[in-house]
Parts: sequence; C-alpha cells; structure tokens
Amino acid sequence: MMRGKKREDKEKIREDEETEQIMKKEEPQPEQLPELEAARKECAENYDKYLRLAAEFENYKKRVQKDRTELLNYGNEKLLRDILPVMDALERALNLSEDTENTFFQGLKLIKEQLQSVLEKNGITAIDSVGRTFDPNIHEAMLQIDSAEHNQNEIVEEFEKGYLLNGRLLRPAKVSVARQVQ
Repeated sequence: MMRGKKREDKEKIREDEETEQIMKKEEPQPEQLPELEAARKECAENYDKYLRLAAEFENYKKRVQKDRTELLNYGNEKLLRDILPVMDALERALNLSEDTENTFFQGLKLIKEQLQSVLEKNGITAIDSVGRTFDPNIHEAMLQIDSAEHNQNEIVEEFEKGYLLNGRLLRPAKVSVARQVQ
C-alpha cells in the first residue's frame, strides 16, 4: 500500500510541474490572437456539439427503455383482442344452457375458466359495469332507457363485457344507460 501511495504522490508532483510550466509560458503574441480566438471558438462549438449529443443519447436511452416496457406490457394486445370474442361466445353459451348438470355444460364451464385464467395471466381484467355510473372512457353507450328506478347515467344492462390490458382500455363495455324520468 505504501508503494501505491508513493507512486500517486510522484504522479501528482509531475502533474503540478507540468501545470507550472504551462503557466510560465509567455502571453500570446498579437499575431497569434486571431488564431487563438478561432481555436477557442472551434473548441466552444465542439463542446456545444458534445453536450447536445450527450443529451440526445440520454433521451434515446429513455425512449428505448419506454418502448421496451410498452412492448412487454402491450405487445400481445392484438392477439388478446382477437381472443375476446371467443370468451364472449363461451359466456353466451353458458348463459343460454338450461341443464347446468349436463357434462357438456360442465366442460364448457371449465374451458371458460381456463381461458379466463390465461387472460388474467396476460394482464387482462374485466370491467364491472352493471350498477355503476357511466364512464365514457371505459363504456360505450348502446341504448338509453327511461327509468324511475335507477339513477341518472347508471348502467342498467351490459351487452358486451369490456376489458383492460394492464390498466389500459382494450375493449370498451357496450352498455345501456338509465335516463331518469320525472
């Protein structure tokens, strides 16, 4: 460790001597001033280019990271959107079946549960709509129903379930909305 310290001290002394030699040099001659000024201007321009390039590179790294994150979260959006009608068809088939003890019905129910599990693993969540207030960001109003029993803009019926993909709207819920009657 002592050798390393001595070596560092010798290097520091050498740097100090070089700095002193540079400082002792004479002032530039008047004929050298335009050349020196041009060199300073070029140095300032190069430094400015360097700063801009460094900032641009930082922005590029942030943009690439954002794109990578978006790709991981939403890269399978088209595939998942194409699977949703299959889920809707399974739900309709289960809702129309009268014999719930039938093995065919039980098989369809298992398939629906498996598909729902796969969708949830991939970040899909269903939007609960019935009984809630209409939100145009996640609901699509298909019908307005006059009603004294429901509040204004309360969702009365859901025609097609809506879904979110990692918190972002994948498909809006198609609903009917109550309009209060006086």
